[in-house]
Amino acid sequence: MEGAPAHTDLAGRIALVTGGGSGIGHACVLALAEAGAKVHVVDRDAPAAERVAGEVGGWAHVVDLADADAVQKLPAEVDILVNNAGLQHVAPLHEFPPEMFTLLQQVMVTAPFLLIRRCVPHMYARGWGRIVNVSSVHGLRASAYKSAYVAAKHGLEGLSKVAAIEGAPHGVTSNCVNPGYVRTPLVENQIEAQAQAHHLPPDEVLEKVLLDRTPVKRLIEPTEVAALVRWLAGEPGGSLTGASVPIDGAWTAH
Repeated sequence: MEGAPAHTDLAGRIALVTGGGSGIGHACVLALAEAGAKVHVVDRDAPAAERVAGEVGGWAHVVDLADADAVQKLPAEVDILVNNAGLQHVAPLHEFPPEMFTLLQQVMVTAPFLLIRRCVPHMYARGWGRIVNVSSVHGLRASAYKSAYVAAKHGLEGLSKVAAIEGAPHGVTSNCVNPGYVRTPLVENQIEAQAQAHHLPPDEVLEKVLLDRTPVKRLIEPTEVAALVRWLAGEPGGSLTGASVPIDGAWTAH
């Protein structure tokens, strides 16, 4: 808000974060709440959603984002929408389960579309809004064995750009943040799958697979991504829209 200290410039704003029960989503909830926003925490894990909402005095919503009807029941009066929830499956194309491919698109493309569609009328009416889509370096680059995830993140990138163009006359921004490998359960849980796909022992996957193309040889912390999301959600981010912002240890510098 104009005249407010930078650390509370989101006072009076309502945020909604999907996948808010852990990892990047949890960090985003904490960062937005610290800046003054009241936060809706959306997660399919009930105890996690309720715990995180309790940490910040927010609201918990237990929703499977693959269920379009359930997504349509989430709050529409949202000023800051953070589409963060995601999942991963690692397999060669010729072995990739079609139902898993569909599931990843539902959670990481269709659900963000439905939420943007649901929330922008409120944002337009207020003349202010922030849409932040947690994409990935895989929204800009491809890796083997991740056909569904790469396809979904590329789709999210396109959706975000359309939202930016349509939202511009209404004071609504839409951006993607593009992390490399972040220290989250999603990354930790895929190490074994990557080990099998690449025929490597698990302790070699981090260096030889996950960080192979990253000059900065460490995992990114969720708080680093959340700090970028928080900046995009604030007043200083008002002129940055339609962008994809890498936070990837120079992976995309190649």
